[in-house]
Amino acid sequence: MFPRDFAWGAATSAYQIEGGWQADGKGPSIWDTFCHEKGGVFGNQNGDVTCNSYELWEKDLECIQQLGLTHYRLSLSWARLLPDGTIRNVNQKGVQYYNRVIDDLLACNVSPMVTLYHFDLPQAIQNLGGWKSPGVATLFDSYSKFCFQTFGDRVKLWITINEPHVCARLGHEVGIHAPGLKEKGTTAYLVGHNMLRAHAMAWHSYNSEYRATQKGAVSLALNSDWFEPLDPLRHEDVASAERDLAFTLGWFAWPVFITGDYPELMRSAIETQSKMTGYSGNWRLPRFSKEDPPVLGTADFFALNYYTSRKVKSGGCCGQMLSMKRDLDAEEVLDPSWPISGVSWLAVVPHGLRKLLKYIKDVFNNPTIYITENGFAQAGPLQIEDVERCKFYRSTISEVVKAIEEDGVNVRGYFAWSLMDNFEWADGFSVRFGLFHVDFSGAELSRTIYRSGREYSKIISKYKSAQSGCQGFLDDDY
Repeated sequence: MFPRDFAWGAATSAYQIEGGWQADGKGPSIWDTFCHEKGGVFGNQNGDVTCNSYELWEKDLECIQQLGLTHYRLSLSWARLLPDGTIRNVNQKGVQYYNRVIDDLLACNVSPMVTLYHFDLPQAIQNLGGWKSPGVATLFDSYSKFCFQTFGDRVKLWITINEPHVCARLGHEVGIHAPGLKEKGTTAYLVGHNMLRAHAMAWHSYNSEYRATQKGAVSLALNSDWFEPLDPLRHEDVASAERDLAFTLGWFAWPVFITGDYPELMRSAIETQSKMTGYSGNWRLPRFSKEDPPVLGTADFFALNYYTSRKVKSGGCCGQMLSMKRDLDAEEVLDPSWPISGVSWLAVVPHGLRKLLKYIKDVFNNPTIYITENGFAQAGPLQIEDVERCKFYRSTISEVVKAIEEDGVNVRGYFAWSLMDNFEWADGFSVRFGLFHVDFSGAELSRTIYRSGREYSKIISKYKSAQSGCQGFLDDDY
């Protein structure tokens, strides 16, 4: 049974939908730079206009109302609010835009969940070293306090940083996300560390300065696949799956929820590879300083982004050079029985979400959990009647029901990714996750609901009208 105040939502992020990349005083972000340098994104596409939500917010609000959402997750553009990244230069046009969005949502009885950072660092801060620089944490704390002060009287659910694992690894190790660095084996760990420091500072600022009056909750959104051994009877595969969970979810969840430090399994694996390669520098996985606010306990709920699962076997260590892949020393494979969505990496494994939710309950002290992203990709020819995505949402939400009713997991919300088709990072507009289709070929950027949007709306409506929770309402045929 879903809790009566269960959050039914959809999610977006600023760079992916807003457009207006230099409108009304907005400063450039690292994604503006990354896209404009060409070669890093499918078709050399960019988010200069994308869904143009900066000018077409009312259209987005109509979509939100049509779905019957109770919550909407959005992110703020740091560079739109503070063009040079500092509170010395506040862009009032940006403040007005987000005030309007928040006020309109509340007027429609939709609660905002607001993310402070969703991949789009101000370029001015990147020029100072970006997330590699220890000073970025203090700048992020100042930005966070500005947002809490400006919007916190109305926003009660905050996410500080979205997917620090993705930011660190894809942006600074693999190089397929902004800022496009490929500094293998070192920088990603430093970036992740500074993101945790920044998050902790922001949480403590909220806790000491704003919580008493604003009465909100603050966390960070962690992405993870579900990992299980390819051969459950093979010790090496079991150990590899555990290591994969430690390097993905544990990297950030362990310090925040368990010990205040990184998983020992992760640290020992990195140190072992350092010795094997003759690395003689400082700790590649940094140590937390007593001079910083403690990171342990800096989450009021567990925010989880889940998309897919992997089988894991031992091996995968490659080459003699340091890298995160070498540190992990595990190979991820797809179960051939799993259907594949519109992108090759996204195998459809709803039962993996249930297993991951149970794992989080058991390992991280039974936290309140919001599923802050979950979705199904479409690529190739447009299919408004997206039957497979309908099946995906139905089976996924059914697994969430089982996690709540049979496993006792405290799930309090589900946010579909995404409200509408948008700029999907390195994939540009070639991949579509939306509940609404956006016609990027037309100047009006019209929004048209997919069949999956209608079905998700139907699920929400049936739940809202059910007197005894959700039991039975998913059993109806569509």
